[in-house]
Amino acid sequence: MNTGDLHKPLLDSLSTAIILVDDELRLRHMNPSAEALLAVSCERTLGEPITQFFYESAETPKQLLAAADQSNHYTKRHAEWQLLGGGQITVDYTVTPLGEDPGLVIEVQPIDRLLRISREEMLTSSQETTRNLVRGMAHEIKNPLGGIRGAAQLLARELPGSDLLEYTGVIIDEADRLRNLVDRMLGPNQLPQRQTLNVHEVLERVATIIKAESNGSIRLLRDYDPSIPDLEADKEQLIQAVLNIVRNAMQALQEHGVPSPEIRLVTRIQRRYTIGRHHHPLVCRLDIVDNGPGIPEDIVKNIFYPMISGRAEGTGLGLTISQHLIHQHQGLIECHSEPGETRFSLYLPMEAQHAEV
Repeated sequence: MNTGDLHKPLLDSLSTAIILVDDELRLRHMNPSAEALLAVSCERTLGEPITQFFYESAETPKQLLAAADQSNHYTKRHAEWQLLGGGQITVDYTVTPLGEDPGLVIEVQPIDRLLRISREEMLTSSQETTRNLVRGMAHEIKNPLGGIRGAAQLLARELPGSDLLEYTGVIIDEADRLRNLVDRMLGPNQLPQRQTLNVHEVLERVATIIKAESNGSIRLLRDYDPSIPDLEADKEQLIQAVLNIVRNAMQALQEHGVPSPEIRLVTRIQRRYTIGRHHHPLVCRLDIVDNGPGIPEDIVKNIFYPMISGRAEGTGLGLTISQHLIHQHQGLIECHSEPGETRFSLYLPMEAQHAEV
């Protein structure tokens, strides 16, 4: 009886993905966890080179063969595997010789979910810290602004000639402009007024606004899942959150003169989805995808912070406000961008929860 047959019942009971290969990297056995991870069947691919099921780098086969030949073991962290079916996963894996029996044991731990949770927690924490900082700065700015405006009004009353009122008018107007800017940085200051609604009502309202603003110059494509149930949310806040993102996409397409500009609105249901460390049985995902030039790499990681914008005319506040509005619904917005496609994904839990400002 060979090693694979001897340990097959034990290996098949493990939740860790286990792959057994011979000294030429041909598949001898993989347990059900490995089959699910790589999306291949052990029975159908037995004897095939393991390197045809995933691609990491050109050096990977050499490293595996060297480990088998020299009976060495090694571990790799955060390895990016391109799967046969076209998907991509991030894994930690350990390669261990079988001992006297030629071949290797490859233990694989997918870490995509852990990385995503860590990234979401860091984003949420950073945004909360930024929001508290902005709140503090806003109060420090608005208080003297009120004094400046009041003093300018009193001065205007005491000036002997109307020719000098132009200057006090400038002071008052600029003070009002700065106050409005601070108010926009703070964003909405009320709890969501939840009501039962269909998410497609929100998207259609936004599509109508964008169609009018763009004079029909941008093609709007819908890819809706009609089976998505109604959810409890603040309709106006969701419209504002989605509109800020779609309007940014429209303006980027117009500013760069993209030929055949288009924006896709996509809705899907995701089951058993985790946002931060909160597990949700059902999450509604809204994707807003444009075919523009993409967001610069040095900006995309900080795109949700105040005053960060990839557009010359952008204020850097729209996405910050959108993230805050979705966060009040216990959701999250993610951004993935490359030349030719920018995708904003909004995740909204289907179950109603209490929110805090």
